Amino acid sequence: MRIVVVGTGYVGLVTGTCFAEMGNRVICVDTDKEKIQSLRQGCIPIYEPGLAEMVKRNCDSGDLKFSTSLAEAIENAEVVFIAVGTPMGEDGSADLSYVLAVAREIGECMSGPLVIVDKSTVPVGTADRVRETIQIALQARAKHDASVGAFHFDVVSNPEFLKEGSAVADFMRPDRVVIGADSADSLAVLESLYEPFILRGNSLIAMDVRSAELTKYAANAMLACRISFMNEIAQLCECVGANVSKVRAGMGADSRIGTAFLYPGCGYGGSCFPKDTAALIRVMKEQNSCSCLIEAIEKVNDDQKTLIHRKIVRRFGDSLNGLTFAVWGLSFKPNTDDMREAPSLVTVRELVRRGAKIQTFDPKAMPQAQSFYFHDLASSVAYCKSKYDALDGASALILLTEWSVFRSPDLDELRSRLLLPIIFDGRNQFERFDLCNAGFEYYAMGIPGSQFPREK
Repeated sequence: MRIVVVGTGYVGLVTGTCFAEMGNRVICVDTDKEKIQSLRQGCIPIYEPGLAEMVKRNCDSGDLKFSTSLAEAIENAEVVFIAVGTPMGEDGSADLSYVLAVAREIGECMSGPLVIVDKSTVPVGTADRVRETIQIALQARAKHDASVGAFHFDVVSNPEFLKEGSAVADFMRPDRVVIGADSADSLAVLESLYEPFILRGNSLIAMDVRSAELTKYAANAMLACRISFMNEIAQLCECVGANVSKVRAGMGADSRIGTAFLYPGCGYGGSCFPKDTAALIRVMKEQNSCSCLIEAIEKVNDDQKTLIHRKIVRRFGDSLNGLTFAVWGLSFKPNTDDMREAPSLVTVRELVRRGAKIQTFDPKAMPQAQSFYFHDLASSVAYCKSKYDALDGASALILLTEWSVFRSPDLDELRSRLLLPIIFDGRNQFERFDLCNAGFEYYAMGIPGSQFPREK
């Protein structure tokens, strides 16, 4: 099938590459000339395991190409995916200006029948706006060329459910494929396109367009709800002397609940959960629908991101002048360099504001931090060559991202390099170690009673 994917961000690049992997002829389009040139040379702008190798393989075969011209790419296309960004506006709503700009351009340059697919995460009703925008552009062209008015197109919703760090695997072996289509013909086209991805029995769920648009927001809000719920329970555990890991095990054994997304931590981040919950709240308010639960999810998460530095202040005092802290992990989750809405953004800035110096190590996110997120903190944040180098001269270790490289540290090395044997664990990664018996002060999430070294 001949496919155009507009947008070479996280979703667009993964989508186009995976479709090419299945033998489709794919052109990925972006207005950023430097980005397109870099992609043509094999330089991938994001870190995603397996993606770079797949891009190169399909570029070499000719199944994957990159272009800055939508007009040229769309000339022989059968399906066009809109996969541009929908950043969060000041009021929490999704900014659809990029989506509608692509729709307008499609209407201005399409030369035959098309199935147009909204892959970007968009609020309910966006397909109607895309359809209207394309139709207006076609009508303007029809004033000079009557044949344009006969071009047929359908707008379909096909939300993505990719997890950063495993996006390629998620696309190639999806839990489910959701297709919102109001036309049997366009549904058949998408079913044919996705058939190779669901041969192992994974489900393709067809529905109306508006239900598909809402499914993405509802799914992410549900996952965010589980995280915030467990984080709130973790705080209660600390107050009453319970162990959140034991509570989680008891809850998760119930088949109606399960254990997924019930791990307490220092807050969720990334490009999806914060943006999508905010957008869902905005849609609910616009429709005069109750948003109390979703707003509470957001509030709990915002509060959770402050918990690590509040624990540090309780231990060291309000002023952190003269103190250095080692930070392991900057990205919002492992296996990605994405720092959008990451807990590290809150923790690092608050510690620096109180006078502390930071020595950090992250396997992938340090270039992003240095050039963009913490570019104004150059005198206070040092980027280290290894996880152990970050410990030298530090008064405590702070773990914010559960990269596998941090999972089994040498405790003797930690104790010898840190000025004080103190660990603040934002992901409960070290709970399995008997750190207190090893002489460490250990502060975790929802695990009281083990904060201080035991007397020998």
